[in-house]
Amino acid sequence: MTIAVGQKLPDTTFKTSTADGPKEVSTAEIFAGRKVVLFGVPGAFTPTCNNNHLPGYIENRDAILSRGVDEIAVVAVNDVFVMSAWARASGGDGKILFLADGSGDFARAAGLDIDLSRAGLGLRLKRFSAIVEDGVVTALNIEDAPGTVASSGAAALIDQL
Repeated sequence: MTIAVGQKLPDTTFKTSTADGPKEVSTAEIFAGRKVVLFGVPGAFTPTCNNNHLPGYIENRDAILSRGVDEIAVVAVNDVFVMSAWARASGGDGKILFLADGSGDFARAAGLDIDLSRAGLGLRLKRFSAIVEDGVVTALNIEDAPGTVASSGAAALIDQL
């Protein structure tokens, strides 16, 4: 079942890149007592994710944070090393929290998983954005059409803050 507005995010663990190497971080550590904009992408460096989805959040970072948001995070079913490379290559390093859901545990637990095996990608996340307050989803936007960033992009999300 797909997570819905009013529900708490599933208790899972992500990996992030730090100066000391990969670090595990729990859902509670990221979201408890905070307002976080979370968006998910099918894959780091994939065309729509890299060229259309992530850049909007980097460009609108200050506008989003000025509306009482504590952090912006992106999650993908990629390993921590790919997510770290994507953070550096995109200019998002230090601006957005890059979360690796390497085994797809969060994707499955949140019901946001999608099988993209036909495209050679395997299990991935659906493209989405959410506003999460103290671990509870207060807004959720899931894209219906592949390759589009209409409802889950930064411009649409800002209007929900």
